[in-house]
Amino acid sequence: MIQSPCLSGTAVTESLLVPVDTGNKQIKTPRHIFTAGLTCHDSYPPFGKDVIQYKGKYYTLSDQRVPYMRDKTADERYFILSLFGIACELRDAGLDTEECVNIVLLLGLPPAHFGTQEERYRSYFHEYSQIDFRFNDRPVFLFISEVRVYPQAYAAVAPMIFQLQGYSKALVVDIGGYTADILKISSGMLDLSVCDSLEYGTINFYNLAIKRINSTFDLLLDENDIDTVLRGGNSLLEEPVAMQITKMAREFVEDFFNRLREQGIDLKTYYTVFVGGGSILFRPLIESPDKLGRCTFVEEIKSNAIGYQRLYQLGL
Repeated sequence: MIQSPCLSGTAVTESLLVPVDTGNKQIKTPRHIFTAGLTCHDSYPPFGKDVIQYKGKYYTLSDQRVPYMRDKTADERYFILSLFGIACELRDAGLDTEECVNIVLLLGLPPAHFGTQEERYRSYFHEYSQIDFRFNDRPVFLFISEVRVYPQAYAAVAPMIFQLQGYSKALVVDIGGYTADILKISSGMLDLSVCDSLEYGTINFYNLAIKRINSTFDLLLDENDIDTVLRGGNSLLEEPVAMQITKMAREFVEDFFNRLREQGIDLKTYYTVFVGGGSILFRPLIESPDKLGRCTFVEEIKSNAIGYQRLYQLGL
């Protein structure tokens, strides 16, 4: 066994910032995105683009995502998924991972869960401050010198925060895998008078649509089938099925808007910034002049990961 060069607690390299957005549907770094799904193997798998060997087990990424976990610290799956993101970023940086690589790990949580989960989430990753594993059969030695956790949604608009200073009130709507996070920003400053995480993410819609289509048409769909329809792709589904999916998506978005109004939020009175994969997926259904005032869509799906790095660089 190779002796870890990190055991002395002294890293060889300078600190490398590694932001990882651990979503319920996807894992994102500034340069990579993949489904939040893992397959564990007892021996080195014959297939798989990237393979991590850790604690005697072998892991590959899977298109079958991990079931929703409100507490991602419950087991090691999200830690392993984060290792894939870290390893890909290290590979891109061209670092010699056989030396001890010093990283600052930047993470995020839904804003409504931030106060109750931030310390536990940070401690969960700090427990693995010295890590050695193999990535595609090459040794990787990590020293996590620091872990920072930021509010999602706020991080996603960090690159445009100076622009938002020109609006007395803006609302960030981050529609992700399981939650839709809403966060108010007043003249560029975080305003926690409106801060919530609602269960209106894409996974919730997938579950509704799959169940309804199965009941009505006796078809077993997967999430990719639904994405293809909503993105206007070349779907193999018959037109009545596709129309039903689109109708359900329109109702889902309408229900979300109604939920916001129940909470006293009228989007016509805000400058609304839509971020997240769900916002991009539902965009044709969201854009409605009778429900929205001025708004913009952040098309960069990795915006939270990019924002973590921006917030760190601003000293936050």
